[in-house]
Amino acid sequence: MRGHSVAREGVMAGIIGATAVAVWFLIVDSVGGHPLYTPRVLGTALFSVLGPLGTEGPAVHIVAYTIFHYAAFIIVGAIASVIVHWAEREPSVLAGLLILFVAFELGFYGFTAMLADWLPIGALAWYQVAAGNLIAAALMGIYLWRANPALTREFTQALDGREHGA
Repeated sequence: MRGHSVAREGVMAGIIGATAVAVWFLIVDSVGGHPLYTPRVLGTALFSVLGPLGTEGPAVHIVAYTIFHYAAFIIVGAIASVIVHWAEREPSVLAGLLILFVAFELGFYGFTAMLADWLPIGALAWYQVAAGNLIAAALMGIYLWRANPALTREFTQALDGREHGA
């Protein structure tokens, strides 16, 4: 094991990704004249999925969604960190990660389109979600790449199909 923690890297990657998406939507919402629109609407949708809406106000929806948002990204960051560290022993895992990433992104956009029909997410467009996710994925990837300098060699091995140490 190296001198750095898989868990710490996962949490940091998740925080970076969640913050990137939050800032992206703060910019998009502010340009549209409605700061915090996206977390408010998604928080309301989250509450409607969890049960009937009560008397809680928009601030509660924003805070609850923000907690959910960061928790989800930390879980994704932790999974990515585990995979990156696993790739130290088995570089071919990275080729699978690339395929999984593409499939996940396509599935997520489809899920977003489906939610648009079911929930009151209004003007939240798939391309805005796509841009936010790609920004988050890029920043999380850069962080993990810099935290694991051997990743370049491992990724090259994974794409070349060479065995570890060959």
